[in-house]
Amino acid sequence: MPKVVFSYFPVKALGESGRLLLAYGGQDFEDNRVTPDKWPEYKPSTPFGQMPVLEIDGKKYTQSVAIARYLGRKYGLVGADAEQDFEIDQNVDFINDIRAKAATVHYEADEALKKKKHEDFSKNFYPVLLGKLNDIVEKNNGHIALGKLTWGDFVFAGMYDYLKAMLASDDIDQRYPALKRVAEHVYALPQLQAYLAKAPKTEI
Repeated sequence: MPKVVFSYFPVKALGESGRLLLAYGGQDFEDNRVTPDKWPEYKPSTPFGQMPVLEIDGKKYTQSVAIARYLGRKYGLVGADAEQDFEIDQNVDFINDIRAKAATVHYEADEALKKKKHEDFSKNFYPVLLGKLNDIVEKNNGHIALGKLTWGDFVFAGMYDYLKAMLASDDIDQRYPALKRVAEHVYALPQLQAYLAKAPKTEI
């Protein structure tokens, strides 16, 4: 097996999908959790000045979705043809659209503006976007695409706690139960249990 190192901050957020996919594929890897105080030292060695970083035999790759897509191909979590892969890509991009929308609120420094934007988005955007995503999952038998387990499920499951924190809503699980089921199904996979048993517990 190649020597694999996966580097990300000590949270799930955008890095957990890579960790989960490596575990699913049975790949032994160094889980390098870069703490904020170590990040300035590590950052110059990354391809684009950001994480996650997947290092394979000394060569470093980055971008969370690209990593997940690559590992999905490697471990058979893809479609049967280009059109099916297109569907996975489309739905993962939609998930990231929701995350990016929520991030503009979550990381807003002006507290008054942050409150105003949260009220606006919670009323006018989040219900529509989450409702559409919930419908997609229901139509796909509890999956993000194709009615089966794909790398898209790992992307969503890995960032679900992070997404809920950014949405700042206590009833996401209740209002959109199909979304919770995606995460639960992924985290219940037997291939992940050894990784999950030793991985540090994080809130997001």
